[in-house]
Amino acid sequence: MNKIVKSSFLLFTFTTLLVSCKKSEAPEEQVTNDIATEAAVSSSAAVEKKDSTRKFVRKADLKFKVKNVTQTTYAIENITNKFDGFVTYTNLQSNIIDQFETKISQDSTLESIRYNIENNITIRVPNKRLDTIIKCIAKQIDFLNYRVIKADDVSLKMLSNQLAQERSANKEKRVEKAIDTKGKKINDVMDAENNLANQKEQKDAAKLENLSMQDQVNFSTLTIQIYQRESIKQEMIANTKDYNHYKPNIGIRLLDSLKTGWNVLLDIIVFVFQIWWLLLIGFGGFFLYKKYYKTE
Repeated sequence: MNKIVKSSFLLFTFTTLLVSCKKSEAPEEQVTNDIATEAAVSSSAAVEKKDSTRKFVRKADLKFKVKNVTQTTYAIENITNKFDGFVTYTNLQSNIIDQFETKISQDSTLESIRYNIENNITIRVPNKRLDTIIKCIAKQIDFLNYRVIKADDVSLKMLSNQLAQERSANKEKRVEKAIDTKGKKINDVMDAENNLANQKEQKDAAKLENLSMQDQVNFSTLTIQIYQRESIKQEMIANTKDYNHYKPNIGIRLLDSLKTGWNVLLDIIVFVFQIWWLLLIGFGGFFLYKKYYKTE
């Protein structure tokens, strides 16, 4: 009896483990695929360390297929807002590949449109959160076309601009001092003022370039192209018939022609009766002419 109980228990345990493994195969495979996709698009390239003096301008380009472009667009916008980024460009559109009509009946036509939907999106995101955002977006990918991440080190360029600003500021001070102490002639003063204006312009240009670079360092640019499988839209529409379709048959048209000709003949007869006096004068004149002509 104990052997039977033990055998039953072992059989039950083995069956339970087998069913559990079967159930876990599909989710585990799906999780593995998701992790592989995230690993494919994620990158820690050129991530700045806390104590590093380097400054990187990071840009990323992604192109991938999705199940639904519209829903994915909303998901990307929500992810961008969640991580303090902002959308600078989005162009959601449908491209018609082919359009044709099939006559179903005398008064119905089936219109078929083959099209695909795509969207080009440009977002700016905090530099330190670029990889996190890419990992979140990776969950929307059905098929990855490519992923490109670029990082440009602009630390030396920014330092060069900063030094140029300092040199321009020192030169400004010397020119201003020369104008105040030594500028006597109007021409000398004008030349010095123009020189001062040029120095300020160069300093401002270097400052603006540094601000632009700092903005690109703080916020990475992510360009995304998404598309979905080709779709078809079909709609039943009423037939649009041309003028010739509504013309009557030849018998009716001949009968109408006879009626029209008869009405024209009646109009001519009525017209002749209306000018009877003119005809009478004409005949009278003709007879008088004959009479006098023969008399001569």
